Amino acid sequence: MKRLALLIAVALSVIMSFAAKNKKKAQQPLKPMNEFVSELMGKMTVQEKIGQLNLLPSGDIQTGISENSSVSEAIRNGRLGAILNLKGVENIRKVQQMAVEESRLGIPIIFGMDVIHGYETIFPIPLALACSWDIPAIEQSARIAAKEATADGLFWTYSPMVDISIDPRWGRVAEGAGEDPFLGSRIAEAMVRGYQGDGSIYSTDKMMACLKHYALYGGSEAGRDYNTVDMSRIRMYNQYLPPYKAAVEAGVGSVMSSFNTVDYVPATGNKWLLTDVLRRQWKFDGFVVTDYGAINEMMNHGMGNQQQVAALALKAGTDMDMCSEAFTATLEKSLQEGKVTIDEINQACRRVLEAKYKLGLFHDPYRYCDKKRRASDIYTAEHRQAARNLAAETFVLLKNDHVLPLKKQGTIALIGPLADTKNNVPGSWAPTATYQYPTLREGMQKALQGKATLLYAQGSNICRDSVLQADGSFYRSIPRGDDARMRQEALDIARKADVIVCAMGELQEMSGECASRSDLELFDVQRELLEELLKLDKPVVLLNFAGRPTVLSWEQQHVPAILNVWFAGSETGDAICDVLFGDKSPSGKLTMSMPKNMGQIPVYYNHLNTGRPVAEGTQKFVKFQSNYLDVRNEPLYPFGYGLSFTTFEYSDMTLSSNQVSADGSITASVTVKNTGSYDADEVVQLYICDKVGSISRPVKELKGFKRIHLKAGESQVVTFTITPDLLKFYDYNLDYVLEPGDFDIMIGPNSRDVKRGRVYLRGN
Repeated sequence: MKRLALLIAVALSVIMSFAAKNKKKAQQPLKPMNEFVSELMGKMTVQEKIGQLNLLPSGDIQTGISENSSVSEAIRNGRLGAILNLKGVENIRKVQQMAVEESRLGIPIIFGMDVIHGYETIFPIPLALACSWDIPAIEQSARIAAKEATADGLFWTYSPMVDISIDPRWGRVAEGAGEDPFLGSRIAEAMVRGYQGDGSIYSTDKMMACLKHYALYGGSEAGRDYNTVDMSRIRMYNQYLPPYKAAVEAGVGSVMSSFNTVDYVPATGNKWLLTDVLRRQWKFDGFVVTDYGAINEMMNHGMGNQQQVAALALKAGTDMDMCSEAFTATLEKSLQEGKVTIDEINQACRRVLEAKYKLGLFHDPYRYCDKKRRASDIYTAEHRQAARNLAAETFVLLKNDHVLPLKKQGTIALIGPLADTKNNVPGSWAPTATYQYPTLREGMQKALQGKATLLYAQGSNICRDSVLQADGSFYRSIPRGDDARMRQEALDIARKADVIVCAMGELQEMSGECASRSDLELFDVQRELLEELLKLDKPVVLLNFAGRPTVLSWEQQHVPAILNVWFAGSETGDAICDVLFGDKSPSGKLTMSMPKNMGQIPVYYNHLNTGRPVAEGTQKFVKFQSNYLDVRNEPLYPFGYGLSFTTFEYSDMTLSSNQVSADGSITASVTVKNTGSYDADEVVQLYICDKVGSISRPVKELKGFKRIHLKAGESQVVTFTITPDLLKFYDYNLDYVLEPGDFDIMIGPNSRDVKRGRVYLRGN
């Protein structure tokens, strides 16, 4: 026993000595970043430098990494720089300890995950967030996501996704801000600030953001994911690149290259894109990581074998290889053969190590592994309330024939396949979600308790085609049943009700990555059920669940009230009830135009004119003009559109001057009055059209917006300052220019219904 006690005492002494040594080491001040990284790299072998450029998945998100796995072997050998998709502070600490204590140089690992619109408190999908036009609240959502993720050990997120897209067939529109570069830029900046703070040295409740997908991923042909992108550089600079540039200027720490080609060269191997534009023009000083497996995918693009595409990626400016293992497999050989240089490897390694320095990992590799924060900072009441408030701001009221808001009385029938499904509450890209969030049915039961009777029926499958429904569920399915029987159940309860609420649309995984759709109309069995419910001649409200703009022309004609609720996150049930029953007035405004039919796609507000334009608002076919025989040019619902429970009246516009100099500014003002009976928010929007330019210019471009709150009967003067910078554009030579001439100034509640004025810009 004495011998055992002695052994235990010695062991404890060693452990305490080791802990004290590590604590002392962690508390020692580090040398300045450049000097520290240079000294560290001086100790590293070529293999260890290449290892820092290697990012691998953990395997199972929840259970961690086996000590005998290939990932563990790579960590111990100093051949791994980062890990994605490992959740849980204890799992992360265990792996970090392996890197710090069992590899030769003890270089810590970066842990990342797709924290896209929340961690465990889930906010609405990014497209919905954009429809709030509430920049401070969007920034707060990113700040809360960072606080929760870092409390669970994670400190790198693959967000924000800022790809502009004008094609709703592309499923990943759910992950972006929509079709407009100005709004997209403001949201990109806000998300970066929310995740990172200033990004110089990260505090433990901040995480490194990763701008994606650089670049042009949202321009994929036919809306098919991973597909070809081909456009002029003028269009890139004026329409697609501004949000990326805005995120870089906001200090984003990392950038993810996109899958698609740019000028026929895959983005991951495109030196013009990654070096000339990103680093030389925009002065980005962080590191570039590929998208999942993108280096190996360049072989499918016809760019060579694995060794060739890995060398191409490195020389183009790619610093970290996500999951291809192409760098670790080939770069040492390419170095020996003179196909890459040691300077190129060193440059990429330095960028990764600098990110680790800024994250504070060399000061304390376990600084994000505080178990106490895991218990106190995740899914809190405060965070949930913020998510609930913001979700209500994202809902877009598309139509309301005196049906909404509903009263909490009588009998209400809740019908539809999206009414009671926990799997489809959070929205796509919520891999950390617990899926125990309240459903709409549960939210309505709580809201109506003791006040009204709620009846429920699923009513239908998502669609008649079981294979299509399974393909679109991605393991987050809803129960399938017999459509005839479910429809009859729905009709039976609807006959007993005073009002019918229909929760219909697509499953959450029917938008997002690899979720392109060629037909965006309401699925067959849901439409058939809706038609039967409308025949009962009772008030019907359609809650349209979607991760993209959908085609609602038939619904616009026949359904009395339509509220687009997107996928609103963990607080979906309560947030919908807040608006449905009038505790809050809807204030969301579309950030993607909603087409009348599939043949109109792409339809977007900031298009160029044609030589034979049809006048805006024309309601009939005009021969020898640019229009369709069978549908008018305008979308069903334009960019910026969204109704309220109240009404707003806009005065004519007042301009402080009808001329502006190249170094001056003017103001444009309107008075907005709440002419209805509900207190509500309104998003006032500023658009500008350059009437004469050296290249053809869009018919209008968003250049400002303000979200205001007006009580019933209240008025407010809303003023925008128009500076020369708002009038600039990239010309044929890609110079950012200010050209004199006439500009139309427009202010209104959406891109269609505007008050106009004209300003002349004088030359120098």
